[in-house]
Amino acid sequence: MYKLSPSDFAYLYEECKLCYVMKIKDGIYQPSMPMPGVFSAINTRLQGNLVGKNLKSLSNDLPDGEVVKQEGWVESIVVPQTNVFIKGKYDLLVDNHDGTYTLVDLKISQPDESKIDKYKTQLAAYKFALENPAQGEPIKISKLALLIFYPDKVDFSDGVARLDFPPKWLEIPDDQPGFIGFVKEVNELLIGPLPEEGPSCKWCQYRHLGESIAHQKEQKLVPDLNNEAPF
Repeated sequence: MYKLSPSDFAYLYEECKLCYVMKIKDGIYQPSMPMPGVFSAINTRLQGNLVGKNLKSLSNDLPDGEVVKQEGWVESIVVPQTNVFIKGKYDLLVDNHDGTYTLVDLKISQPDESKIDKYKTQLAAYKFALENPAQGEPIKISKLALLIFYPDKVDFSDGVARLDFPPKWLEIPDDQPGFIGFVKEVNELLIGPLPEEGPSCKWCQYRHLGESIAHQKEQKLVPDLNNEAPF
């Protein structure tokens, strides 16, 4: 069985199938820089201050619903007709007061419509895991959405700089059949031969450059036996 992390779908899977397969099957991770501390601090404070509040209290442009959980871990059953399951951590769960929930991914980014297509598979994966958990009771997810914050303007008063982060709500169409089809493609990738590396993968380019330099240095260290002085 292979564990799939929803957070890999938007970037790693799209950027380099070889790096993706090596991570899943061999535990080989691309080196990564930690998120700058300021972004982590903003994200933590935004999420933490939303728990227990109605989204309408944040903005009248947001739907009615109470944020009931932050950063919840989920693990799914094995996806039918595959060798994979979903495991990861979603951002926010919103109670719609009708027996269903909205699954929300919080982003600090430019709020453009392209984000819908980019993150739809990630959110669909969390939905599948919540509705088909490996343990515990399923949770019905009726909506998927992105809650995006991006600094708009700054105000200086009372010795404090205050940034405005107006929220932007982007709903994501629910396409579970499309998600299941995607997971089956991932499954075929994992059980097949190693794929080609991504043509624009910077880590593969870095690896090749390092190998080339190391090989050149090794060649310089090998003595030229034909030019050795006789004893």
